[in-house]
Formats: sequence, C-alpha cells, structure tokens
Amino acid sequence: MRGLLGGKGANLAEMTQLQMPIPNGFTITTEACLTYLKERSEFSPDMKRQIEEALDDLQKKSGKTFGSTTSPLLVSVRSGAAISMPGMMDTILNLGLNDVTVQTVAKNSGNETFAYDCYRRLIQMFGDVVFEIDGAKFEKEIDKVKEATGKDNDAALDAQDWQGIIKEYKRIIKEEKGIEFPQEPKEQMYLAIEAVFSSWLNSRAKTYRRLNNIPDDLGTAVNIQEMVFGNLGDTSGTGVLFTRNPSTGEPGLFGEYLINAQGEDVVSGVRTPQPIRALENAMPGIYQQILGICDTLEHHYKDMQDIEFTIEAGKLFILQTRNGKRSPKASVKVAVDLVSEGIITKDEAVLRIEPNMIDQLLHPVFDSLALASATPLATGLPASPGAASGKICFTAEQAKKRSEAGEKVLLLRSETSPEDIEGMVVAEAVVTSRGGMTSHAAVVARGMGVCCVVGCEALKIDEHAWTVTIGDKVFTKDDDLSIDGTTGEIYAGVLPTQMATEETSLQEVLGWADKVAALKVKGNGETKRDILAALEFGAAGIGLARTEHMFFAEDRVLAMRKMILANNEEERKEPLRQLKVAQKGDFKEMFTAAGEKDITIRLLDPPLHEFLPHTEDEMAELSGATGMPLVLVEKRIEELQEMNPMMGHRGVRLAITFPDVCVMQTEAIIEAAVEVSQAKNIQIKPEIMIPLIGTAEELAFVKGYVQAAAERVFKEKGMTLEYHVGTMIEIPRACLIADEIAKEAEFFSFGTNDLTQMTFGYSRDDVWKFLPVYLKDKLLPADPFRTLDIKGVGQLMKVATEKGLAANPDLVVGVCGEVGGDPASIAYCVELGLDYVSCSPYRVPVARLAAAQATLKQKKAEAQASAR
Repeated sequence: MRGLLGGKGANLAEMTQLQMPIPNGFTITTEACLTYLKERSEFSPDMKRQIEEALDDLQKKSGKTFGSTTSPLLVSVRSGAAISMPGMMDTILNLGLNDVTVQTVAKNSGNETFAYDCYRRLIQMFGDVVFEIDGAKFEKEIDKVKEATGKDNDAALDAQDWQGIIKEYKRIIKEEKGIEFPQEPKEQMYLAIEAVFSSWLNSRAKTYRRLNNIPDDLGTAVNIQEMVFGNLGDTSGTGVLFTRNPSTGEPGLFGEYLINAQGEDVVSGVRTPQPIRALENAMPGIYQQILGICDTLEHHYKDMQDIEFTIEAGKLFILQTRNGKRSPKASVKVAVDLVSEGIITKDEAVLRIEPNMIDQLLHPVFDSLALASATPLATGLPASPGAASGKICFTAEQAKKRSEAGEKVLLLRSETSPEDIEGMVVAEAVVTSRGGMTSHAAVVARGMGVCCVVGCEALKIDEHAWTVTIGDKVFTKDDDLSIDGTTGEIYAGVLPTQMATEETSLQEVLGWADKVAALKVKGNGETKRDILAALEFGAAGIGLARTEHMFFAEDRVLAMRKMILANNEEERKEPLRQLKVAQKGDFKEMFTAAGEKDITIRLLDPPLHEFLPHTEDEMAELSGATGMPLVLVEKRIEELQEMNPMMGHRGVRLAITFPDVCVMQTEAIIEAAVEVSQAKNIQIKPEIMIPLIGTAEELAFVKGYVQAAAERVFKEKGMTLEYHVGTMIEIPRACLIADEIAKEAEFFSFGTNDLTQMTFGYSRDDVWKFLPVYLKDKLLPADPFRTLDIKGVGQLMKVATEKGLAANPDLVVGVCGEVGGDPASIAYCVELGLDYVSCSPYRVPVARLAAAQATLKQKKAEAQASAR
C-alpha cells in the first residue's frame, strides 16, 4: 500500500505486523494530501473527522492526552512519499508542547533541561517549516547564548539557557509573522499537517522529483507518531544505521548514533556522532537487539535496510526502515551477496540494480602515479566514491551559475541542506566540514553518484568571505581542489584521473543479465581503441562504425580535400587511391580487434563541405598543396555550402552522385575482411550500411555498386566471404515504405538521431535554444534525442519493423542512435522485438543490464496476462 500510505507509512504498518518496537501512531494518506491540495488548502469536514478519530485512538493507546497537565501527548509529524525523497520535505518533532505542558514534561522526566530543549526544537522547526522563517535566524540566537556563556556546544546549554532562547524564538515569530506561537496542541497539529502537505510543492521537492523522474501527482502521506526521546540523558540516544555499508556494500552494521540527542542532531550534521559499533560497548543489550532486528528486516524486505532508531531511557524504538540508498559499487555488491546468501534470485538481483548506476560505477579514479606524489591537505569521511577536481564554490547558486558557464565546480559547505540540491547536482564533488556518513550531503550525493567527502573538520569554511582555510593555506573561489570520495582525501590543484578498474561483482551481474536479455548490445566505434573498449565492456559486436571520422585524421584530410575539389572522375582517382590505402588499414585494424564479431560499417554520410577548410590560412594552404588558384578553392568551397546541410547532399545521395567514393569504400572493406580472414584463419562477415535511404530505388541503385565492387575483389583475391548490405532507417518516409526497402536490405538500423530530428522538425544543432524551456514547462517529457519519443518516433519504428519483417522475415533490425544506451528506450526496443541496440562503449554495460531488465519485466507482464 505504498501508493496510499507512502513508503514510511507502509513500512511502519509492516513493522507493526512483524511486532517490531515502534511508537504508536497513524498515517494520513497521500489521497488526503492530493484532496487537500486540490481543494485549495482546506481540510474537508470528513478529513477532519477521520483525523480526530485517529487522534482519539492514539490517545487511548498511549494513555496520554494533548494538552494534559499530568500526562501530555507529544507527537512527531513527518512526511512520507511513496518514493523515498530524503530531506526534500518537512518534519516537526515534539508537537504538543506549550508553555504549560513543558513544565509537566520537566517534572515527569526529572530533567528540566531536556524539557526546554524539546520545546525550543518544536518552536524552531515550527518557525522554519510552518512559518517559513529563515532557520539561520534561530541558529543565530543559540550561537549568541553559547558565546555569552562560554559553552562550546548545544549539549552544554542548561534549562535557563533554553528558556532565554525560547523567549527569543517567540519574539522572532511575532516580528516575522505578526502572530504568537500557537499554544493549542490541536492547532499545532493541523498547521503541521498543512505544512507537510504543502511541502510536496516546495521548490526543492519539485527539483528532486524532476532530477529523479518522480511523478508530481503522487502526493505525500503524513505520519503522526507518539514521540520517543533520545535526549533524556545518558541512557537515551538516537541513531541511523544501514544493515550493510552503503558505500562499499560490505556486510555488517554501518551507521552512527548520538547519546542524549534527537534524530535531527544526527542527520543535520550539527554534531559529529559516534560509529554504531561503539554502541556494542556502551549498551551491549541494545546493540544485540538491533542486530536481531536488522536481520529480520533484511530477510523480510529482501534488501539492505536504512533504519532510524531511538533509545529512550534504555528502551529501543524503531522509527523507520526503508530500502537503503547506496553507491553504485554497493548496489552491485549487495545484490550479488544477497544471491549468495539465498535471500534473492539471480533474476531479482538483475532487476535490483539501477542501470544508470553502472554508468556511475565507471567513474574515474585519480591516476596512481599522480596520487603517489601528492600530499593530502586534509582527510574527511569518504561518503560517496569517485574522483573529481574543480573550482571551489561556496553556495548552490554559485555552483549552478559557474557550471552553466562551462566550469567544473566543487561545492564546499559547512553542511548541506535540501536547498543545496541544485548546486549538488551540477557539482563534480561535494565536501562538508561537518556531519557524518548519514548526513544530508552523504545520502544525497551517494544517491546521485556524486563524489562526496563529509565531516572534514580541518576545513574552516567562511561562506560569507568565500574562503576555506586548511591548515596554514587559504583557498578562494578561484582555486582548484581535487577530491577523492573513496578515501576521503582532499588535494590542492587538479590531479589527473583514470578509469576505475571493473568490479568482479559487476561482471557477475552482467553475466546473469546476458543470459536473459532478449536483444544483443553492440557498441558504436570507429577506431581500434573504441572497438576494444566496447568489446571489453561486453559488446556483442560493433553496430555502427562511422567512416567519415577516419577522413579527418591529419595524414588523410588533404587527400579527402583534393578528392572533393576534383573537377571530374579522373582527377579523383589519385586521392581516392590514397584514401583507399588508409581506409583499408583502418578496416583491417577494426576486423582484427573484433575477430568474428559483427561490425557494421556505414558508408560516407556527412555533406562534403564539412571536410573543407573554413579559415583563409587553411584555404591558402590547400591552394598550395593542390596547385589550384586560391580564388578557385574559395569558389568551390562556396559552391559546396548548403542552406540546410543535414537534409542536403549527404548519405546515399553522395554515393549516387559520386559512385567512385562508394566503390572505393566497399573495396577497402572487402579487401580488409578477406586479408584478415586469411591471416587469422577466421570468418569475417562485414556489414555494409548505406545511410539516409528515402526510397527503395536509392538502396537498390547503390547496392548494385557495392555488390559489383565486392565481386571484383573476390575475383582478384581468389576467395569469397559472407557479407551483408543493409540500410540506416532515419527518414520518416523510409519507415512508411519499409516493406519495399526490406526487399533490398538484409538489415535495418534505426538512426534515431536523424529520425528524431526529421520527425520533430528540430535541428539537433539548435535544439538547445528552446529544449530546456520545453522540459521545464513539461511540453516534452524528456529530451527526445536522449530518450526515445515513443508516441511519434517510436510509432514510426513500430511501423517500419512490422512492415520490414512482413516483407523479409530474415531481416535483422536494430538501433544505433543515441537512445541505444538509454534504459527507457531499450525497454521499448525489447517490446518491439528488435534484435540489437548499439551505443557508445561506456554505455554498453548499462544497456546490457537494461536489456535484461526489460526482458524480465516483459516476461512477468506476459505471465500475469496469461494468468488472467
């Protein structure tokens, strides 16, 4: 019932059934939240009646009453969305305290300091959450008292200190809002519920949902629970723990606790807590109880848990459990370990890992040689792995602005808060001087896969002067630092990085994924290095090798330019001969690297003017090299310029108007394939792809040149081999007449970049001018060049696939555009029944996992449908 009760509420209900020690309470549903927001922030009579009934039930169970002068009920009011959004919405503790009940709590607990500390926390949270008063104004009053009394920390303040602070807090509320702090507990409760409901629409929650693709129409539940206190003295405490290490995935409790504190003290980063293992010595009985509860919850939820707990006067209470957010490395390690422990199956492990986490797992690390000669300036807690360098920023706004200007930035804060989310998402790394491994900065950075170091107390950050002092060195916003999120070390300047070594656990999961995936994953690449990288990441072959990139190399661009400037076929012969030698060398390297795995080579695609010089100096140099007068070079370049080059003289149109270029490329491909097959005693089966087909006649025409060239090579070499000719489907018309084209093609490869461009009428080179606004205003659900537009482009692909296979049942169909590495797009490709996707080498592991997940989900849906 997560959708109705929210994640927190559903987990509290389940823990109640498991007879866990949780405080009494009730949940107000997400449905109530959405109704409240829809009805313009008003409680309906029916909603108020149900809340009152639930409150009466809670008062009976607890034996306490709101506003009682003998046994007052105090509650917490917490948000709880269906999908976890840590720190993005609001919480209020100690609700029910007022000028009278605080005295009763002081008397009943025998601890006046505790009672007034609780009361000031309520007023402070209320001021921040309900009245939206800047929290710094409240913190400033505490700092004043500490300075006046010479006390170092909040825990040293006594009842008299807190009473003075409470008086100032009330003054702030009166000055800022013109009203008194409410004394009636029920009024407090309704105002708190309203604030939590409204927090669903606050800017940081909206930003988090946008960044994590969480729908806006889910709403949040509100959980109202009887308060339990970790700040009653030395037999009380509070903590946050993970059942496994969220950074590495290693088994064993990982977390922190504070004696004589409330939960906010741990996660806010204001006080630096103790490691959870220290609790074994401090409270051995409680520690053993926690171990048992962790084991029960892991087996129940079949996943690593993130647990909040409070110890009140020696009694343990579990406040919350949820599946723990973890680093990409930990995600893979935990999944593999849960399989080996018999808790989940291999298929469940494959489904557990977010595909984009694998991309993050391939983050760089610092170069080992550079690291060996570097000395750390300081060391903090390694909260999220990775390595990053950048300019220092002291605010989220500063980080965002400088990132948009093209700078690599680091976000340095004393501690982060949810308001910093915009800065965290653009930062290469996040560093805080306070807080522990479960602080806001640590949890959010791990979830985003951003390198992070927390609790680095050696950093003296002045957020007003925009300086950070480390030892005797002062750094400003103009300085670079390098951050190692795996070790927690911070270095001056920029250290070079290298790719991280692959994890054994990742290879194991990807091996399981390959066994269930319904489609193959290939890599895009046109150099030996690209191909080797793709194959190393597990590509089943090369789905797109772009030959035009090879012509830009220094040793052949002149020959290419001579060929373009030639006036006739005769003048093109010599430069084409030179290009053929170079191309054949490229193809031999590629075939040797790939062995017998498929390689699809696309013939020349871009318009010819892209290869020509643009500056006067370059034109003069070309004139000298060719002997052609400069005026004629300039004239020829001008003639080749196009008004709309992406829809101009390119692709198949080049092969038709300059068939000798197409013939040269085909001969180079086939000769290379024959020679490598002979030399390596293997069977190379090259695939030749003709781009930008709009008619079946175009494909048949150029295919004739390809076949004739291949036959000539076979005759010269005295050997034949299997090869395939296909086309790139990237024009809407080609999709609509795919049945005609399929009669001439052995394979289709959807070039989704151009297909998207031509379907939407968006220029890929200019879309950045308006696309951000479209995404912000939700005129589009996602960037269609990165995530497939299923409603439009996807339907064209569906038509083309169905028509193509109907006309040619042996047709192989795949995708080689940017969306080939996007998990959501891959899921649609599985649904269409495509044979493969092809993506950049470093996205191959992501695509392998996404393909397996899509296949497993499709099988599950089919099984459910047949069961019905």
